[in-house]
Order: sequence, then structure tokens, then C-alpha cells
Amino acid sequence: MIGALDRGELRVAEPVDGEWRVNEEAQQAILAYFRLRRMEPAEVGPFEYHDKIPLKRGYEQLGVRVVPPGVARYGAYLARGVVLMPSYVNIGAWVGANTMVDTWATVGSGAQIGANVHLAGGVGIGGVLEPAGARPVIVEDGAFLGSRCIVTEGVHVGAGAVLAPNVSLTASVPIIDVRGPEPVEHRGHVPPRSVVVPGTRPKEYPAGTFQLACALIVGERRESTDLRTSLNDALREFEIGA
Repeated sequence: MIGALDRGELRVAEPVDGEWRVNEEAQQAILAYFRLRRMEPAEVGPFEYHDKIPLKRGYEQLGVRVVPPGVARYGAYLARGVVLMPSYVNIGAWVGANTMVDTWATVGSGAQIGANVHLAGGVGIGGVLEPAGARPVIVEDGAFLGSRCIVTEGVHVGAGAVLAPNVSLTASVPIIDVRGPEPVEHRGHVPPRSVVVPGTRPKEYPAGTFQLACALIVGERRESTDLRTSLNDALREFEIGA
């Protein structure tokens, strides 16, 4: 089963009839693989490793560009045209065609990243394998995540969404649409084509009022926005620096 994950024949989660369905058997197979494997040394050029999971191989045949010391583990699927800068993709992850995983970005176990996505420098995509059935982070086609964004706990980023640098999303962080006369709150889901920036909101405590992190939907990405310039253009349109 791990070989099927590595080849992209099987996924930890996939869209079925418009809904994302988690493959619990695939999650359990990865956990069993960890238990069965033994620590082994590995040498790659001047680099030495000591780990249970072998490294992914055959990038030339796969049509994937990997810049040293970019690393993907066996059991991660990388579609044709993927570019890995010095970054890390963990077992069970699925990365779609022509996606850029930029410098020091990480894609956690089981995370599902669509095609033509840009994960900018230092983006952290969380992984999850247990409890069985837990939804991994999902980033759909054409999304652009700015530098140092953090997305964890099964958050679903819709197609074409733009996350400004330093946006941090968990299942409990409010994502507040502030475009209308009244705020509209989402949790765990960024609507497609949303332009999202970091924000704060006040909360009362016995010791006083303090600002807690949230994310703000301030606009919608235009259909005419080119993928390569979408982050800068979208943020400049709303007078926010990239």
C-alpha cells in the first residue's frame, strides 16, 4: 500500500462527489509501516541520514525538479512538474502537478496539495495520521500561500485562495469575512478565491482585554489574475504589502 501511495495510485484523502473522503486504511498502513521498519543509515552525496523511512527516488523519470537539499520521503506522491526547493515532503502527502514547494516549506504526513499551488518560503503544512479518519490539511488547485503561513489541524483551503504572509490557521482559528456590513465567520475552511490576511480580535479575560489571532477575508481573487503574480497583485489591490 505504501508503494501505491508513492505512485499516486492511492491517497490518504481524495475528493468524491464534491466532498473530501479520508482513507483510514491508508493512514493505518503508514502507521504500521513506521512500526515495522528499522532504523538504517543512508548516504546521499555528502549527506548522511539515519531513519526508518527511505527517501523518494527517480525524480528524472517522474519529471520532478528537486534542488539540494530538498527531501521527500518514500510514500509521498509528487506529480509531474512539481518543484521542490530545499524543502520537505513527508510520507503520505500528495502534491499536484506544477506545484512549487519553496525554500524551507514543509508538507506534513498525509497533506493533500493541489495542482499549480505555490507554497512560499517557510510555509508549514501540518500532517495528521491519527486518530484514524482525521482529515489532513487540504490545499486545493491554484492556491497561493505566502511566506511563513501555517496551516494545520485539517484546515481546508479552497481553490484559488490567496493567504498573505504570516497567516496562521488551525481548526479553531476564526476566519472572518469582513467584506459585508456584518462579519461572517468560518472555521477550518477558507472559501475558494478568498484573499486572506492576518488579523486580531479582542477577548475579555479576568486580567483584562487581549487580542487573539484570527484571519480576515478582505477580498476575492479575480479570474484575470495570473497565477505567478497572484499574491502581489491581490494584496496590492487591497493596499496590503506582500
